[in-house]
Amino acid sequence: MADESMDSTDFLAWIAGRGTESEKRAAVMLVAFEGWNDAGEAASDAVRAFSDTWHAQLIGQVPADDFYDYQFSRPTVRRDRHGKRVVSWPSTQVYRTTIPDSPIDAVIIRGVEPTYRWQAFTSYLLGIAQEQNVQAIIFVGALLADVPHSRPIPTTLSSEEPELRDMLGAQEATYEGPTGIIGVLAEASTNDGIPGLSLWAAVPHYVGQSPSPKASLALVKKIEKMLHVSIDETEMREYAEAWERGVNELAREDPEVAAYVKQLEDNQDATELPEASGESIAREFEQYLKRRDKNRRDNWGDNGPGDTRPSS
Repeated sequence: MADESMDSTDFLAWIAGRGTESEKRAAVMLVAFEGWNDAGEAASDAVRAFSDTWHAQLIGQVPADDFYDYQFSRPTVRRDRHGKRVVSWPSTQVYRTTIPDSPIDAVIIRGVEPTYRWQAFTSYLLGIAQEQNVQAIIFVGALLADVPHSRPIPTTLSSEEPELRDMLGAQEATYEGPTGIIGVLAEASTNDGIPGLSLWAAVPHYVGQSPSPKASLALVKKIEKMLHVSIDETEMREYAEAWERGVNELAREDPEVAAYVKQLEDNQDATELPEASGESIAREFEQYLKRRDKNRRDNWGDNGPGDTRPSS
């Protein structure tokens, strides 16, 4: 699988090495937008987890009136902690923070997919990326898919940058069709010389409403591995487990849903069997050889049994 070749320490060094002469350290940008790119708000919640954990500081905000139709993305009303009535407008906010024990910083973009003027919106955000010494961008999304809630949530990582694909075990993107602001930004960033990675989670379509904590947790784990970091997942893990128990109960109450989930489970299990593909067979054989070689070294040293040469 892709994770087996992932070398996050090389990725961090690669970002740090690309940094320009600036008062700001080289940074990686994490991007997520509510809306079409964010089934169950899994991507937004995942990125928010890093922003909150690292106490990211707000450094800017995209001018909302320039890009949002408020009849489509309506403002919301709430009460603040003092009981005052507050109107919250759809917006895109920019944060910056230091990644603990890392040679790079993080710039975090959280917002709502814009309604119009996407090209101007993209240019605005990439201008911020240049100002903030961003050297790579991780675009985080979630989509509805025919996957069971009871199995690990599938994630995919892709990039147009061959060096990043080799370094992180990412795929070359093959999707063609309608796209959201994530897809537009990914192409624009590549054209601007800022390599991008697209990370997506597959959310079970029959429980695609917000929240989707199991998908969020899958994205968090993938980002942790990419950035060689660890955050406290306790609350998110408990939330994901409670969510799965709740969906299990709903499925038990509806025989048709239960039968459909069972079908999805069987389909996914079949594609994950070692004999399902030549790639899987090769992977299993490679792992067997590694285990065999390790056992030989443990039992006989570097020379192996029957080798009379002295050990160095």
